[in-house]
Amino acid sequence: MLLRRQLLTGVSAALTAQPKPIAALGKATSFYYGGEWDKPFLYPIRTVSGRNVARRYPVEIVPGEETDHIWHRGLWYGHGIINGHDFWRELGRDKTARLIMNGAPRTQTNAVHGNFAMVTATGERLGSIDESFSTKDDGPLRYIDARIQINADQKAPLTFGDTDDGGFAFRLNDHFREDRGARLRNANGLEGTNKIWGQASRWVDYSAVIDGTPAGVAIFDHPSNLRHPTQWHARGYSLCAANPFASKSFSKNKGPDGSYTLPAGKSLTLRYRVLIHEGPCEPERIEGLYQSWAAGA
Repeated sequence: MLLRRQLLTGVSAALTAQPKPIAALGKATSFYYGGEWDKPFLYPIRTVSGRNVARRYPVEIVPGEETDHIWHRGLWYGHGIINGHDFWRELGRDKTARLIMNGAPRTQTNAVHGNFAMVTATGERLGSIDESFSTKDDGPLRYIDARIQINADQKAPLTFGDTDDGGFAFRLNDHFREDRGARLRNANGLEGTNKIWGQASRWVDYSAVIDGTPAGVAIFDHPSNLRHPTQWHARGYSLCAANPFASKSFSKNKGPDGSYTLPAGKSLTLRYRVLIHEGPCEPERIEGLYQSWAAGA
């Protein structure tokens, strides 16, 4: 009951704060940050026709929409164990860590960059994260390119623990739930959360039919990323995260430890492309788009 009260308190605070996006990235999305939120995120996720495919909760309230996991907002990055601290779940600021903006972000018409301090629940700074996003359109396709740079800049290493709760993630609306007919597929030809969860793959795609129109979102893992092709926290309730730090978690303790230590003074860069597609977009086409991006990006 105590945990439930804490979560409800967090929900109430988030819904009454009236947060504002700091920058619109063209017509694709907006960048949110600030004291109302424990992590920055992009919301909404719009197709080229303007349809929002992201879950609206908790930024907006839609009757009947699922309201689990208040920390699942649009597109974001986080990890559940960094030097023993939780930068994924949000169970109250006395329990979980958060990312706090350093200075003002740099913005352009279709791009934004921000630097965030990694701060524990007790106020200790562990390091920082640079997040950069840019968007572009190509006919019925829309792209969001993401660069996440993690910096061990506090004279101490950063250790990412082995947990499936983490990664570069999206949370889509209820049309993209597997139990409502959505298709969850990866680059290896596997389909369904039971087959793609925890598996290594170049990309994962969630597709659905909304009001008679096919639409979907895929995340591409760049070949330069640590442990490419990454493993995926791909859940049937419309959550998907590219997570390179969960080998043992994904294999139910049968695989090697996925922990990773970033030495003091060093940085780790992760690059992703988010493909937002409208109209037919089968795996063969997604793979071709992935290969073009991987070869030239």
